[in-house]
Amino acid sequence: MTYKDKRIGVVVPAYNEEKLLGRTLSTIPEYVDRVYVVDDCSTDKTGEIAGEFAADPKFVCIRHEVNKGVGAGIISGYKRAVGDEMDIIAVMAGDNQMDPDQLTALLDPIAEGRADYTKGNRLLNSDYRKGMSKWRTLGNSILTFLTKVGSGYWQIMDPQNGYTAISRRALERVNPETIYPWYGYCNDLLVRLNVYGLVIMPARYGEEKSKIRYGKYIPKVSWLLLKDFFWRLKMKYVILSFHPLVLFYMLGIFLTSLGLFGGFYSLYYKFMLNGSIFIRGALSMLLFIIGMQFLLFAMLFDMQMSDGCDRSFSAYGTK
Repeated sequence: MTYKDKRIGVVVPAYNEEKLLGRTLSTIPEYVDRVYVVDDCSTDKTGEIAGEFAADPKFVCIRHEVNKGVGAGIISGYKRAVGDEMDIIAVMAGDNQMDPDQLTALLDPIAEGRADYTKGNRLLNSDYRKGMSKWRTLGNSILTFLTKVGSGYWQIMDPQNGYTAISRRALERVNPETIYPWYGYCNDLLVRLNVYGLVIMPARYGEEKSKIRYGKYIPKVSWLLLKDFFWRLKMKYVILSFHPLVLFYMLGIFLTSLGLFGGFYSLYYKFMLNGSIFIRGALSMLLFIIGMQFLLFAMLFDMQMSDGCDRSFSAYGTK
């Protein structure tokens, strides 16, 4: 059985999901050709439940002997799916929060050649936004902005969403082995997709509740995105081709940082050494303003360069 002449694989990463894994696997649509259940060294009965489905050749059970992280689990599933020549590989978490009825919203743009990668967008659901706490809304907004800057996909929303689908062609281009193995894998993958000019689309779907602990997640992923940002600039705008926006980014970062440093020093000079702040403060402000202009121009050029790789798509429905 195929879906629009495409072989469909679904990766189900699972860590201690004995309560919901069985329900998740039993509701995966019939048109899916292969399901890759990745037990990330669970300490409960997750492995046993996965094994109960293994009698059906449609289900492939993969177990990690040590806990490697959700990203590593997805990578293991991706590698097996590529080896089995699946045309499109989706990801559905083992906690039954991702609505299988909405899987077609992720598959269709890829099957029809309109996208290389699709991901769910909970923020298009007004009920989900109303249910988010102020802290979670702030955390999601910060990570969304950092991911936009780091990845170059300026239209992306809800980048932490794990309900995704990707073409085999895209996976072969980015090399799954290079993807970050822990939480943050989805942000890291977006950066790599952008470098190779692959097209992504967001798809609206139901009411998945995020399990991210933003207090720990934001600092870790922020550092990851900072490194990814400079890697993307080097690869996309220096090595693979050249664009002057990389110079705008570098000058902007340098002058803005210099302006901030000068501003703090001016305050120190004024209040600790009783010196005049006017000349030092004015020069620092000028450097900061010029640096911000360079950064804004760089972002504008970046948006223009990424235009066409980041498209809008919406599919309605909730679980």
